[in-house]
Amino acid sequence: MDALNELPVWSQWLVGFFILLGAIFAFIGSLGLAVLPDFFTRLHAPTKNTTLGIGGIVIATIIVMSLQNGPSLSELLIAIFLFLTAPISAHIMAKAALHTELKMFHKTRDFRKEGDAYEHEKTDS
Repeated sequence: MDALNELPVWSQWLVGFFILLGAIFAFIGSLGLAVLPDFFTRLHAPTKNTTLGIGGIVIATIIVMSLQNGPSLSELLIAIFLFLTAPISAHIMAKAALHTELKMFHKTRDFRKEGDAYEHEKTDS
């Protein structure tokens, strides 16, 4: 912990800002996951907010590690992996929910209309 106190004051403030920002985004995403009414809205909250929250914490880690040991590739790889996998996995889960016609909350707007690419074709066999 003494190593963090030896950093310049401006970097301590910057790291504190990114950790606080990340914690706020992560909390909002977790709260949305617990409170929102259906799968689609629950999926949106952690995908956006928690990704930004972890991103803020990773940025703070990058700053600290760069000032202590010089630039490191591992934190950057974590951030890239996070920002690539979270939206892709959310998209796959949303497509699976649409495919299985998961029931939506009555106030959730369904933009699928006739002729839409997401419409399920009903074939009589």
